Amino acid sequence: MTLLRDIASELIGMFLADACLTGAVLALVLLVAALTLGLGVPPLIAGGVLLLGCLVILAGVAWREASRQDRV
Repeated sequence: MTLLRDIASELIGMFLADACLTGAVLALVLLVAALTLGLGVPPLIAGGVLLLGCLVILAGVAWREASRQDRV
């Protein structure tokens, strides 16, 4: 039972380690879903928005962490 609890805590920790990253990705997914379902944007364009959005979010979080490391 301890092994299962440790695995579960590690999985939860991976997703909640950076709340800003998690929130931004969830907001992006909701935005793309709204574009696709609500406005009828073609899936290929929605996929491109999702890809570019994830790359921008990743770059922003990496830049924020790098600047935070410089201050420490």
